[in-house]
Amino acid sequence: MLSQLLDHGHDIRSLSLPRSAAPLHCMAVAAGYEQRRNEVYSWDGLKRGTAPFLVIQHTTLGEGRLDFSGTQHRLRPGSTMLVAMPHAHRYWLERGGHWEYFWLLLNGREALRLAREIIDSAGPVLELSAHQIDRLAASCLALLTLSGLSPGEASSAAYGAMTSLHDSVFGSRPVPEHALAPALSRVLAHIDGQLASPLPVERLAAIAGISRAHFVRSFSAAMGRGPADYVLERRLERVERLLLASEMSVAEIARATGFADGNYLAKVLRRRRGISPLEFRQSGRRAEM
Repeated sequence: MLSQLLDHGHDIRSLSLPRSAAPLHCMAVAAGYEQRRNEVYSWDGLKRGTAPFLVIQHTTLGEGRLDFSGTQHRLRPGSTMLVAMPHAHRYWLERGGHWEYFWLLLNGREALRLAREIIDSAGPVLELSAHQIDRLAASCLALLTLSGLSPGEASSAAYGAMTSLHDSVFGSRPVPEHALAPALSRVLAHIDGQLASPLPVERLAAIAGISRAHFVRSFSAAMGRGPADYVLERRLERVERLLLASEMSVAEIARATGFADGNYLAKVLRRRRGISPLEFRQSGRRAEM
């Protein structure tokens, strides 16, 4: 299909499709096959309006550049760029350069969801297999050449493009359970070592080295509960140990376990355990007698 798209030649098509009574949530907006040579070509991801949409752009010849949140990428033949708007990125052609590529513009919440998953896992520049490139090219060619394109056909082509990227990144095999082990181990060790300090989810995601959304999903799947709930339970477990094994006051234990004060600790313990700190201490020590 890539060869057929190249044979078709340079072309651009914007789609004006009738509004559907049952909206489709992965939809093509436009597609094209272009070349840029010795000209000004630059797109800023924060200056393309506020409505969210995606760009998939596959380089066939020459080279483009991408700055994605401060990280520089070279877009060489075989590279596929995936970016969403609005976002802090810019892609451009270097002065005197040459860049040839085909592209698709997509919108819809399902397209955006898949894009977030792909970018979180693999970043904005992908290296697809020949088979997946053919699938991507087939979607672009269909959008450029099909006459009387229906909303369903446009959505099918858009979904075909997104699933080619999905399959390239995730494949058909489930993620092995141990795949998150190194990042997860770092996070769990940090939590246990810093229970007295603030532990916002953003900080834990940074330690894991992935986005906040991807971290929350991955952590919840691995641990059976969200990161905030896990942190709270670890704090309460330490509270219980300190109540039984020390003579520290409730206020001191609160400071040592990340609670604002003794009163807040008492409220959380009663809500989660149905007992006050002093009642827990007394009942625990009676049980040891």
